[in-house]
Amino acid sequence: MKRIVVCLCMLLLAGLPAMATALGTSARTVIPSDIQQIISVDYRALRNSPTAQALKARVLPDQLKEFESSLRGVGIDPDVDVEQLTFASFRSKKGVEIIGLAQGTFPTKKILARMKAKKIKALKYRTSDLWSMPGGQEMTFLDDSTMLFGQRAAVQSALDSRDGEAPALNSNSTIADMIQAVDSGPVWSVLDAQGTQNMLYSTLGDAAKLADYEVVRKRLLGSRYTMEFNNGVSFNLSVVTSDSMTAATLSSLIQAGVLFRKMNAQGVEKAALDSVTVNSDSANLKLNFKSDEAKFRSLVQSDLFASVIK
Repeated sequence: MKRIVVCLCMLLLAGLPAMATALGTSARTVIPSDIQQIISVDYRALRNSPTAQALKARVLPDQLKEFESSLRGVGIDPDVDVEQLTFASFRSKKGVEIIGLAQGTFPTKKILARMKAKKIKALKYRTSDLWSMPGGQEMTFLDDSTMLFGQRAAVQSALDSRDGEAPALNSNSTIADMIQAVDSGPVWSVLDAQGTQNMLYSTLGDAAKLADYEVVRKRLLGSRYTMEFNNGVSFNLSVVTSDSMTAATLSSLIQAGVLFRKMNAQGVEKAALDSVTVNSDSANLKLNFKSDEAKFRSLVQSDLFASVIK
């Protein structure tokens, strides 16, 4: 279950009372179809949630710190200007690439004037201007409220999708359907079949070596999860399988894994496992974690938390 705890801890950066913002049209058009994972966060929570503030210094990923630094370097204040932040990892001929999409209110004219004042020249890629950012990334504005950023090759792959040179997200019906099921959540993510297989393999531990799991693994179609903060902290994961029998078998495997770990767990780890429920609904596995914020903050300060986020 450590992988699940890691997911929970990382997502709690966004600890969110605010309503979520769905991906805008411009953002959707640049996400390539061969998706591995999409994670979207209502970034306003970083300045609105006490829980998020308490967790920020402890679990903020280095990549996000670098991104914030890069934004400030081009005149964008992430604490004020960014409303939603989305990361998408996708497969290409070059391997797995990652793009970022920031939605918000950007002082576009001021930013471009600052670039020109620093004698930073844009690289033209079809109709788009790519601007260098601190940290080796590049960015371009898709419209007045949407910025695409990442390594040059990844940004160009994304623009290929927008320009019809490569398939885009909407051509991947499995991923598109999963997004529709979760994008009203304040924090949400979708994973493809392979990403889901990797996640569950890590989660199941020794149970993943059983013959039942090998049969189940081939029938995993993807997964999606959301995090809610209306009444405490709630994490909801759905694994989409090919049929109800597969979902029931997977549910039994994970339940067995939770029970085994409970036998050896103590303190905050046992409390975390006690808060996990697992069942199946039609062709979907359902895993839920719920806790009040005070208990979760205790988990964050524990040695267990320190060990699993490394």
